[in-house]
Amino acid sequence: MAVFDDLDFRTGNEPDLPPPSGRPPLWQPIAAGAVLVVLLLGLWYLGTHRKAPAPEPARPAARAAVEPPRRGAAEPGEAIDLPPIDESDALIRTLVTRLSSHPKVAAWLTTDHLIRNIAAVINNVAEGDTPAKHLRAVRPAGAFPVKKANGQTLIDPAGYKRYDAIADAVEAVDARGVARFYATVKPRISEAFVDLGTSDPDVDHAVERAIVMLLRTPIVDHDVQLRTDKVTYGFADPALENLSKVQRQFLRMGPRNVQRVQLKLREVAHYLGIPDAALPPPTR
Repeated sequence: MAVFDDLDFRTGNEPDLPPPSGRPPLWQPIAAGAVLVVLLLGLWYLGTHRKAPAPEPARPAARAAVEPPRRGAAEPGEAIDLPPIDESDALIRTLVTRLSSHPKVAAWLTTDHLIRNIAAVINNVAEGDTPAKHLRAVRPAGAFPVKKANGQTLIDPAGYKRYDAIADAVEAVDARGVARFYATVKPRISEAFVDLGTSDPDVDHAVERAIVMLLRTPIVDHDVQLRTDKVTYGFADPALENLSKVQRQFLRMGPRNVQRVQLKLREVAHYLGIPDAALPPPTR
């Protein structure tokens, strides 16, 4: 069973135990919605990356090629001199403050090495992993609640309110401004991504994969049953348990907040010139 990273159901009376071998420590990380707070500050792909079509068997008459969806015009960036990556925090704080004054965004801006933080978040989400360790400044407060009903352990929907502030922050960000921010600072984000030493150093490819990963997260508007072992929860439904770590974490925001964030993501994609046909269809 995959680890359900931030759901520790110990009562608080037991002694702290080391995490089981091979599993990450049990702490209260940020939900995947907070990932979007950072991503929506300017990490969206300015184009589309498509797999090459599979070769077709020889036929008497060749088929007409299908036109890929046309990319629209993206918002331009500002013509400014960018400082080196490790001297860019002041500029990033100035530019992001223009996009949003929400407390969650302000909390993220109190951290250092913002461009490198953005690059690490992109890489984690693109790979389906949780970027929680990079977003501690904006993690939700309080414990993730569960409830018992008919002998089952369920996610308590009251806990979704913990993520309302994160969804509010994403929803309040100006989508057109996000596109302009990305165009302005993309050279430094790309440099930071290369420094990570990933197998594919192209940040555009990674951001596209991150967008698709998050948009493919289902909106689950019914009771969610959990399975438990000694220290962690997992989803009882194999279809949910088999999602990537970041998708499982995103689900914890609750259906309303997931939908709000996904709608903002699509709005930002529009201003970046990404056609709807290049994105996964809405999950409902």
